[in-house]
Amino acid sequence: MTYPPGLPLIFVLLILLGLLIFLVEMRILTYAYRKVGVHPRYAFAVMVLSLLGSYVNIPLYAAPGRTVVALNVGGALIPILVSLYLVAHTGMLGPMLIGTAVVAAIVHQIAYVVPGLGIAVPMLVPPIVAAGVALVLAFRRAPPVAYVSGSMGTLIGADLLNLRQFWRLGAPMVSIGGAGTFDGVFLTGILAGLLA
Repeated sequence: MTYPPGLPLIFVLLILLGLLIFLVEMRILTYAYRKVGVHPRYAFAVMVLSLLGSYVNIPLYAAPGRTVVALNVGGALIPILVSLYLVAHTGMLGPMLIGTAVVAAIVHQIAYVVPGLGIAVPMLVPPIVAAGVALVLAFRRAPPVAYVSGSMGTLIGADLLNLRQFWRLGAPMVSIGGAGTFDGVFLTGILAGLLA
């Protein structure tokens, strides 16, 4: 089998382009974590743990119908820990609780069950709502409020308030913060912080 003479060069250029896109995304995500209040020393580690943790689920309990309910490390545990860190370091518990409640109420209304996958949420609604609420509640210090409101509001509104719907998924395991909501939680926190 013969290949056109320029194919190896095109293949190398595609690999280099992919690497460049990856590096740019890493810089943007690291910047976003720093903007919401995560110390620069920890921003890269938090980002990598979130991405790698999206493949790890910690079983919590067995629901009716032999469905195991688990906690996704990247989509739930890391955002919860980052949110607790931000609450402790900013002292903005009130605005963060109000923002979380508003986002959770809206996300709960728009979340829907995707059989075999999880609870899905339209991706752009939570970060826009979180950023808007954060700007109203804490204009000059909006990014950490947006991150906490967006990530925790999405987790609560999409997954926790829909725990009783998990049996409809028809899956042996469902994950809080996984599959249908990982993008929502992870991207909501990042986008909300950047928008705010």
